[in-house]
Amino acid sequence: MLSAALRDAMAGWLSHLKALDGASANTLRAYEADVSGFLAFLAAHHGESLGVARLAAASQTDMRAFLAHTRGRGVSARSAARILSSVKGFIRWLAEREGFDPTAVLSARSPRYQRKLPRPLSEDAARAVIGTVADMAREDWIAARDAAVVTLLYGCGLRISEALSLTGAEASLPTVLRIRGKGGKERIVPVLPAAQAAVADYVRLCPFPLAGEPASPLFRGARGGALNQRLIARSMERARGALGLPASATPHALRHSFATHLLAAGGDLRAIQELLGHASLSTTQAYTAVDTARLMEVYEKAHRRA
Repeated sequence: MLSAALRDAMAGWLSHLKALDGASANTLRAYEADVSGFLAFLAAHHGESLGVARLAAASQTDMRAFLAHTRGRGVSARSAARILSSVKGFIRWLAEREGFDPTAVLSARSPRYQRKLPRPLSEDAARAVIGTVADMAREDWIAARDAAVVTLLYGCGLRISEALSLTGAEASLPTVLRIRGKGGKERIVPVLPAAQAAVADYVRLCPFPLAGEPASPLFRGARGGALNQRLIARSMERARGALGLPASATPHALRHSFATHLLAAGGDLRAIQELLGHASLSTTQAYTAVDTARLMEVYEKAHRRA
């Protein structure tokens, strides 16, 4: 049972994240679920109603019990670390406003886990996917549409949601796109001539009016509505089956490929961070590990003393 003051504090924290940090609705729901689970555990653990004062007195023993409880429910180390990060964010915010010492919570050690490396395609495979996606479509305009979408993913490093959020205002694709990504953060993305040409082919063949429709989606489904992400995922699935690519060859893998191939060509890590819209450089640094891993793989296969 949570006190009214604690529920109000939760609402205030979420409003703060939305207003100042630009957190998306999905992110806010995840934070709320993470912190609500922690507060519910703490109330049950002590067998009493939980208020701000009781929360402020949370100990390292409480935190160890919570993490043990979380892992005991089958939650992975990676997810447990994310939950703990959400809890620490809330406690840090609340401590600043209520004037208590949050050290016991903030010093809780996050579970260790092996960070998964991005799994990009090779340059040849990425190009082959674009052509194969088009070849397997049942109509010419759908072939052009699917090719345009995957070209934007690989050529501009867009997320699938970002590509499908483009509107008729971008029907004549400019040389630079202003993309609103996760958390409402905006970034500027250069557009390759190949991407402009692919979108132009789609616009020319599409049976629905697109140009001059700023409120309507650029990419349409068979009946004229907004294109569903699942249709592009299915196109990629058929293409990777035809090409013999692994299950990791998803639409998002094209974004990974964009970053990895830029880095391999000598791209600056900070610039790639900006192009991808990553809030933290550490997220982008995962691609350096991919590049090193591939280099070592080549070394071990090629060097006679490896």
